[in-house]
Amino acid sequence: MPELPEVETVRRGLLPAMEGQVIARAEVNRPDLRWPFPARMAERLTGRRVLRLRRRSKYILADLDNEETLLIHLGMSGRMTVSGDPLGRFVQDHPAAQKHDHVVLHMDNGARITFNDPRRFGAMDLLETRTAEQHRLLAVLGPEPLGNEFHENQLIEAFRGRQSPVKSVLLDQKVVAGLGNIYVCEALFRAALSPRRKAGNIAAARVATLVPIIRDVLSEAIKAGGSSLRDFRQADGELGYFQHAFDVYGREGEPCRRPDCTGSIRRITQSGRSSFYCAQCQR
Repeated sequence: MPELPEVETVRRGLLPAMEGQVIARAEVNRPDLRWPFPARMAERLTGRRVLRLRRRSKYILADLDNEETLLIHLGMSGRMTVSGDPLGRFVQDHPAAQKHDHVVLHMDNGARITFNDPRRFGAMDLLETRTAEQHRLLAVLGPEPLGNEFHENQLIEAFRGRQSPVKSVLLDQKVVAGLGNIYVCEALFRAALSPRRKAGNIAAARVATLVPIIRDVLSEAIKAGGSSLRDFRQADGELGYFQHAFDVYGREGEPCRRPDCTGSIRRITQSGRSSFYCAQCQR
């Protein structure tokens, strides 16, 4: 599933095609994805101007001029791609329609936004903008890791007394929103913390170091266009490149990249997910 950097990369790719532009025509080619689409979705989107395109955790939110917000989740295999545009910002011509093009937005600037999702684990919904943050998918989310509400004291308090592994706590979306398996593995390596460590047993000073590390890992991944594993593509169809900088993720059996460490990367399973780490330098 795309994580925060991939979703942010897609949002930034969609910005010039969508923000401030009118949805001249919306096509909805099936009744549902993971859940049923809202009633009259195509009709409610057609003619609406996108006032703002933002992100909350792994959700893209398009605030419209009728006080509704389009919520978008890419799911496991969803892609949002841009084609066309008379101003020449998007190099791709409009492609022929594909089997899994479930939602298509024809923008008034000539761009076309296509949501393609072969596995149909993605989702779209229309929310009242004023109360969007109270939606069941958004209300439970913790602070954004790149925002001001994510800070040392907040994370120290979230770890206090927790006997779950540190990796499980960081994946808890109520603790910090948007972190996924890949970037937690990478952050724990940089912090020299084992994913097995009980969160409540980590000294506050070490917990505090995780905040800037998490921000750095996510920022670097966004700059690289995310990580292209399996189905992810940027909005222009290009791949992301951060996977080439992974220190641990997917590197089972390979040498540790930390200077002066002679260990190798191990893979264990935690809560059904693979954790990659160096047992020698991550304690």
